[in-house]
Amino acid sequence: MEVVAVDIGGTHARFAIAEVEGGRVVRIDDPVTQKTAEHGSLQLAWQAFGEAAGRPLPRAAAIAVASPINPDLIKLTNNPWIIRPPLIRERLEVDDWTLINDFGAVGHAVAQLPDEHFIHICGPEGGLPDKGSITVCGPGTGLGVAQVFRTGERYHVIETEGGHMDFAPLDGIEDALLKRLRRDYTRVSVERVCSGPGIKAIYETLAGIEHRSIHQIDDKAIWTMAFEGTDSLAAAAMDRFCLSLGAVAGDLALAHGPKGVVIAGGLGLRLKDHLLTSGFASRFVAKGRFQGLMASIPVKLITYPQPGLYGAAAAFAQEHTQ
Repeated sequence: MEVVAVDIGGTHARFAIAEVEGGRVVRIDDPVTQKTAEHGSLQLAWQAFGEAAGRPLPRAAAIAVASPINPDLIKLTNNPWIIRPPLIRERLEVDDWTLINDFGAVGHAVAQLPDEHFIHICGPEGGLPDKGSITVCGPGTGLGVAQVFRTGERYHVIETEGGHMDFAPLDGIEDALLKRLRRDYTRVSVERVCSGPGIKAIYETLAGIEHRSIHQIDDKAIWTMAFEGTDSLAAAAMDRFCLSLGAVAGDLALAHGPKGVVIAGGLGLRLKDHLLTSGFASRFVAKGRFQGLMASIPVKLITYPQPGLYGAAAAFAQEHTQ
C-alpha cells in the first residue's frame, strides 16, 4: 500500500511517497521539501507536491505536525497553517489517514529503523533492546521527548511533554544560567536550555562570568561560530550545552526506566561528532546512587536524515496495515 508521508514544521513541509505493509515501512522515496511560507495551507502544498510528482497521489496520508494533536483544530506553533482534522479526507482526497505529533513520529522511526541508522554514544555496545522502554529526546527548535515501549514483535509510542520539566542546575555556572533565564521566565524548563535557542542564554551567561562585553547575536550565529570554531565563547557554550543535554537525558531515563536512550532532532544530528567527545556521557551517568544503573543503559544517536517523515509513514503502517 502506498501513502503520502508529510512532516510539517515551522519553516518547512516535507513530502515523500512511502510503501507500507504488515505494520512497517518497506520503502520511502526521496523527500521533497517545500517552504511553508510559500503556500497558504496544507491543501495547497499537497497539491503542489502532486503536480511535481507528475502522477496521481496515493489516497492515503501520514501527517506529522510540530504541534499537539487536537481532534478539531490544530494551530501550528511556528507556522500560520491551520489544520482541521475532520476535513482532511475531503481536502486531501484521501480514504485513510493518520495524524501524529512530530516527535511521536520520531518514536515510530526509532522503533522501525534498522541498527545501521544509529551510532553509539555511551553505555554498553550493541543494538537497542527488543523489549522494554526506550527514551527518545531531541533538541531542535524545542526539546522533543517521547517513549517507545517494545514487547518483542510489537511496540507502542507514548508522546510526552518531557521537554517542559523543570531545569535543575548542577553547578555554579548553571546556577548563574538559571538566574539569567528567570529574568524572562517565571518557570524555567529544560527546553529553555537544551534546544537550539537555548545556547543564546548559555553564551550570554558565560560572557557575564568572563566579564566580556558582547554584541547582540542570535542563536543561529552562535551555533555557526561554535561549529566553525571561530569563537572561544561559542565553543564553551556548545560544551556546556552538551553537559546539560546529558544531564537531562539521564533524568528522563530515570523517569522512564528505559533499557535504552536515543538522541534525535536536527540539532542532535549536527552535534554527532561533538557529543562523542563532550561531557555528555559523564553527566548522563552522574545520578548518585544510580550511577551503576545509568552506566548499563545504551545511548544512541539516530542518523537517519528525516526520521519524522519516515516515522509518519511507520505510524500509518501501524494503524492501517497490521
